Amino acid sequence: MMQEKIQAYLQRNGFERFAPKVVLFDMDGVLYDSMPNHAVAWQRSMQSFGLKMTAHDAYATEGARGVDTIRALVKAQTGRDIDEAEAQRMYDVKAAEFAALPKAPVMPGVRDVMRLLRKNGLRVGVVTGSGQRPLIRRIADDFQEWTDMDDIVTAYDVKQGKPAPDPYLKGLEKAGRLMPWEGIVVENAPLGVRAGVAARILTLAVNSGPLPDEALAGAGADCVFSDMFALRDALNAWFNE
Repeated sequence: MMQEKIQAYLQRNGFERFAPKVVLFDMDGVLYDSMPNHAVAWQRSMQSFGLKMTAHDAYATEGARGVDTIRALVKAQTGRDIDEAEAQRMYDVKAAEFAALPKAPVMPGVRDVMRLLRKNGLRVGVVTGSGQRPLIRRIADDFQEWTDMDDIVTAYDVKQGKPAPDPYLKGLEKAGRLMPWEGIVVENAPLGVRAGVAARILTLAVNSGPLPDEALAGAGADCVFSDMFALRDALNAWFNE
């Protein structure tokens, strides 16, 4: 299955070869089963500002920079344009709500995937729209066997977040100024999938949330997997072809 999808990806982008050197993972819903906590934190924090944000909204906007999500929400519900500084102050409230919740567990199977990738000579990077510094530090601790702070792209590294290609292009740059056909994106949200596709990188989606597979496929995912174990098995089969 993977080989067929890769060939379709090459043809669609006009690339002659696929030679991956790095796999760029999203964070929430990919490295951590954290989206339920984010949904609660978004709803509570935005309610404190008189704004309504549903759990579905949280999942649908996952991957975007938090300040961008807030600015769009304020504009839609109040008609006001707020600057990034005000949005950041509101995002800090959201971050505090999230920090008060129980720590989200590492996504089952993701360490198996990373172990397989490194065994086959691929580098591991992380590309997140998050600006929550404790979460970013946690990545370097939890996955220190496979990645470090130099391989992590955050909201602070780009001006345009997902679904723009900038975060994943930055991930390629940090991995050694690589070309799109030298990377793989692992995502779980439509905005993140769109960002990977816009960067012209092979984009694999793991559906760890409540959205239907069609939402990820419709955003352009080259493959959609039910969980990390299914992704691991597909990659292992491809490595051994």
